[in-house]
Amino acid sequence: MSDRNRFRRYVLPVFNLLAIRAIICLILTSAVSLNAQNQVPGLRNIDKILSEKERANLVNQWLPWRLDHIVPELMRREGIDMWLTICRETSEDPLIWSLVPEPFLQGRRTMILVFFDPGGEKQVERYSLGGGGGLYQSGWTDRSKTQFESMTDLIKKLDPKKIGINTSSTFRTADGLTATMKEKLIQYIGPEYSKRLVSAEKLCVGWLETRSPDELNIYSHLCGIEHDLIAEFFSNGVITPGVTSTEDVDWWIRNRITMLGLDTWFDPSVSIQRSPAKTQLYKDRPDIIQKGDLLHCDVGIRYLRLCTDMQWHAYVCLPGEQDAPEGLKKALTQAVLLADIFMGEFKEGLTGQEIAGNSMQKAIAAGLKPRLYSHPIGYYGHDAGTAIDTRAANSMPEEMPEVMKYPLHVNTVYAIEFSSTTAVPEWENADVVIGYEEEGVFTKAGCKWVDGNQTKFYLIR
Repeated sequence: MSDRNRFRRYVLPVFNLLAIRAIICLILTSAVSLNAQNQVPGLRNIDKILSEKERANLVNQWLPWRLDHIVPELMRREGIDMWLTICRETSEDPLIWSLVPEPFLQGRRTMILVFFDPGGEKQVERYSLGGGGGLYQSGWTDRSKTQFESMTDLIKKLDPKKIGINTSSTFRTADGLTATMKEKLIQYIGPEYSKRLVSAEKLCVGWLETRSPDELNIYSHLCGIEHDLIAEFFSNGVITPGVTSTEDVDWWIRNRITMLGLDTWFDPSVSIQRSPAKTQLYKDRPDIIQKGDLLHCDVGIRYLRLCTDMQWHAYVCLPGEQDAPEGLKKALTQAVLLADIFMGEFKEGLTGQEIAGNSMQKAIAAGLKPRLYSHPIGYYGHDAGTAIDTRAANSMPEEMPEVMKYPLHVNTVYAIEFSSTTAVPEWENADVVIGYEEEGVFTKAGCKWVDGNQTKFYLIR
């Protein structure tokens, strides 16, 4: 083989691969974050993602505190002295993985966790009859008996007055006990103890919605990662006007999240709003991003067992433009004002219905055109807790009116999600909808942004 052929066969492919990798690295490292913390260049959150082992270790540091503090508080708040979580492999209770340490990828055969509050100043006792790890005492020591026989023995020994089980017609994440497992439970514990079964709905919701101090601290890092991600794809490094489609960007986001070793809990999406004239001009290829477009994204990641959910905007500048038109900037300003009004109505003990009503009244009085549809976020993207939704009844999930009767509690995180509509003079007075979404944390100090919020458009040339 000649030297030229060896070069073509062995050296050139390696050179091309290295060149492609270098270009990708240049694109990714050139993106500048627009989040409110004004991070020092080179110290982005997205560059500090932990390894799988480090993540597991961190989560396992947090879990004992949650079990020692949050569970007893909730059991006593709800008047439940025994709480059962029962499920089977591939049919896991939505709570099970949040109650056990890492690594936990799926249930193992039948899993039974038992929490018992002996009352007074005594600690809540934790038992496992299959699964749970070293944070639980074994409640299944006599292997000549089945798990359900041993569980029944334990229940009779502890003699609880109220036994909470995970059933709910309102909160899907509190409805993890299957019909078969409930039937089996009743069969084993008998009629006397079956009369003591009650729904642990609010206990389940409280467990999922309440963030520990460590989780509250880390949430700004999660949001910072997503802010860095948004800065990457809302840039000329990813988007070439006239060439790139919204689907191209959607898949770029999916691939980037995968390459970061993270998960997305829903399909990321990018959409376009444009003036009536440009809508007509580009009617044959409405999905291709063009100069003069207003872009909107909806993206969420899952990391360290916690979720994010954000909607941000970018403007694609026309030739000679240095910024978005004043009408579009006013639309964003109106959305930021709505967020301030909305978050100001977050008050402990109010229901989602009350918060929605108070917010709408003040927003309309301020001349805004709002639509609210915020939700709790944490272990799930659409997590347990109250919802604040002003959409028509036929355009929201059927359980939402009941969900909105649940009160707001402290140490919770919410996706502050809404839309604000504004007429834009530069777009023939067409209405522009700013779909706004960012994480807010609610504590005794009120509702505050976790890691800042969008106040200016990303600009793409």
